[in-house]
Amino acid sequence: MKYSYLHFGIMLLAFWIISISFSKSTNAVPDSDRFQRATFAGGCFWCMEKPFEELEGILSVTSGYTGGFSKHPTYETYDTGGHLEAVQIVYDQTKISYEKLLDVFWRQVDPTDPDGQFVDRGKQYSTAIFFHNEKQRKSAEESRNNLGKKNLYEKPVVTPILPAGAFYPAEEYHQDYYKKNPIRYRYYRYNSGRDSFLEKIWGRKRKGTNRSMTDLKKKLTPMQYRVTQQDRTEPPFVNAYWDNKKAGIYVDIVSGEPLFSSLNKYDSGTGWPSFTRPLVPENIVERNDTKLFRLRTEVRSRHADSHLGHLFKDGPQPAGLRYCINSAALRFIRVEELEKEGYGKFMKLFQPFSHGIGPTE
Repeated sequence: MKYSYLHFGIMLLAFWIISISFSKSTNAVPDSDRFQRATFAGGCFWCMEKPFEELEGILSVTSGYTGGFSKHPTYETYDTGGHLEAVQIVYDQTKISYEKLLDVFWRQVDPTDPDGQFVDRGKQYSTAIFFHNEKQRKSAEESRNNLGKKNLYEKPVVTPILPAGAFYPAEEYHQDYYKKNPIRYRYYRYNSGRDSFLEKIWGRKRKGTNRSMTDLKKKLTPMQYRVTQQDRTEPPFVNAYWDNKKAGIYVDIVSGEPLFSSLNKYDSGTGWPSFTRPLVPENIVERNDTKLFRLRTEVRSRHADSHLGHLFKDGPQPAGLRYCINSAALRFIRVEELEKEGYGKFMKLFQPFSHGIGPTE
């Protein structure tokens, strides 16, 4: 009898492990009559996971790359291989229909823009529906036609409906990004323009996207909060990065958007981190500042709208620019941590360092 109970217990444990594994993998669809795949491209895949994972009948939602010609793309190479950022969903069609998934998809995207989604520009961020069978194709085309008849948009709906091909799951740090980095995700999504557009089209507020000062005060130190949210300035020479000589990049402390690189950092003698140019110019916003009764150029981050510092024209030649930035507005990511932190696309800038040429300490 003991053996029978033990044997039964082992079988139950094995069944549970198999069930969990299935729920995490889009490659396991044991019953094709009941469980189906759906694949949608809607711009940044971080923003496409959560709406589908909240639905009943969804077994898994995986971020990845599809629609291109290259094999085994990575975050650094998928766009050059013609792939789009996409999510692949495994769903139980006895609990949720493909038509319902289509409805959720349309309510996450701008189907009129062929060159990207909101702040993310480029073909790799465009929309597409990838059908896995003839029934899905017909449903997708009917759904798209019906959407066009609603006259919601000023421009025509251009989302293509394409046969599904190879789907390559993205790196682990991209999966469930909204769970792993909730504050950074909310700020990215809010400032991307996605939610304001969808609210205008569909006429409803979207849950969980408003700024939360309470959350920020918990996340940031008092100095970080004063600098980024109240436009203050930290003391010179008494801050984290003014004399940091390690190789890596500097990102916004709130949103994580990449801002500056150690390759463009220099010792200005001012006691604050100084850079000759931004790493990603699109993430930098310049504004006139007259707070000290003289005109200065304030520097802010685009997505989080954090106060970073000021731009002066007394820097090294040939550009002659000095981005004087508060350490409290930044988070430094060493070269060795770029891939793990989700910034692997910048690794190529530091190739000489990875081969022992140049400082990493």
